[in-house]
Amino acid sequence: MTLQDSVQAILDGGVARGDVAGATAEIVSPNEVLCSAAAGVRSLHEEAAGPMTSDTVCWIASMTKALTGTAAMQLTEGGRLHLDTPAAEVLEHLGTVGVLEGFDAQGSPLVRPARAPITLRQLLTHTAGFGYEIWSEDLLRYHEVTGTPTIRTCRRAALDAPALGDPGEQWLYGTNIDHVGLMVEAASGMRLGDYLQQHLLGPLGMDSTAFGISADMRARLATVHIRGDDGALGAMGRFEMDQEPEVQLGGAGLYSTVEDYCRFLQMILGRGTRDGVQVLRPETVDRMVVNNMGTLRVVPLPAAIPGVAGDVEFYPGIEKSWGLTFQINEEPLPTGRPAGGLMWAGLANSFYWIDMQNQVAGTYISQQFPFGDPRTFGLFDSIERACYTALA
Repeated sequence: MTLQDSVQAILDGGVARGDVAGATAEIVSPNEVLCSAAAGVRSLHEEAAGPMTSDTVCWIASMTKALTGTAAMQLTEGGRLHLDTPAAEVLEHLGTVGVLEGFDAQGSPLVRPARAPITLRQLLTHTAGFGYEIWSEDLLRYHEVTGTPTIRTCRRAALDAPALGDPGEQWLYGTNIDHVGLMVEAASGMRLGDYLQQHLLGPLGMDSTAFGISADMRARLATVHIRGDDGALGAMGRFEMDQEPEVQLGGAGLYSTVEDYCRFLQMILGRGTRDGVQVLRPETVDRMVVNNMGTLRVVPLPAAIPGVAGDVEFYPGIEKSWGLTFQINEEPLPTGRPAGGLMWAGLANSFYWIDMQNQVAGTYISQQFPFGDPRTFGLFDSIERACYTALA
């Protein structure tokens, strides 16, 4: 069975079992699409919903982070941003944001100054201290008590929420890359989406990737689904990112396709160049794909809003660090991915991996909650295993 046949069979089986309403996947080398497959429908809600295809537009959520991180690294090449100087030199509010220590007897939040300045490297590695309320009961309570908008609202005030830890002391997954997006805007003088379009998306031919959903993209847009208590999937109501956001979220705001995202992965495999177009220097990519957090390590994320995301840790028992801006498995994985592999994901259960050693990468996209659903992650895992079986 060819890799194409194997991946198609995995997706077909997932749809038949109800693991997903629809999903799409693509595996690439630097210069070639090794396989491209899709199965199911874009929506279970619409009777005439079209099939999932490789050009189906999906909310890629935190898969946005790697693109925003790439933009920041472009700006470090020109000296407009710096990895290890205080980020408050670019974004003043990062010098005054506090650390949430708890709540007093009246339920008011206790916030103190941070013990050290935040740097761009810490933001890119999720070691600056910022969290997400979906994995922090304290931060969820802070938003409820103070009325501070959550990051989902795309409001600027959401980024004034306090950190949960001091810079450089632990890995905390959160709004770090949204702050990076604001740094890109401050350093470039451009709105984040415009910067990405001019310096990354346009040059790489990622024509279906944007914060705003164009009419052409909307015609190919997939619906987000949710798994009920009975295990069945149902389409959610209108769920999409604000189309006129106050802040274009560098950590979670983009819509894209599996085809487009794999163009980005090919650029990383090509150490900054895809199809003859260079967007990063080779040495910059080399810096991005290795551990940038020292002895700190990735830890499990405990669910605070289970309907949105469960307890999450990819590859438990495997030591994991962070690059700029990818999770790195420091040990070989059962899938076949060697030590030093890169990956991350999006909240609606989309995933990618990059293997610089074997020069292969892949993307799998579904659109459903809760994040970390083992049934849809299992399809991604099976696709990666099929890839390495084919490479053997």
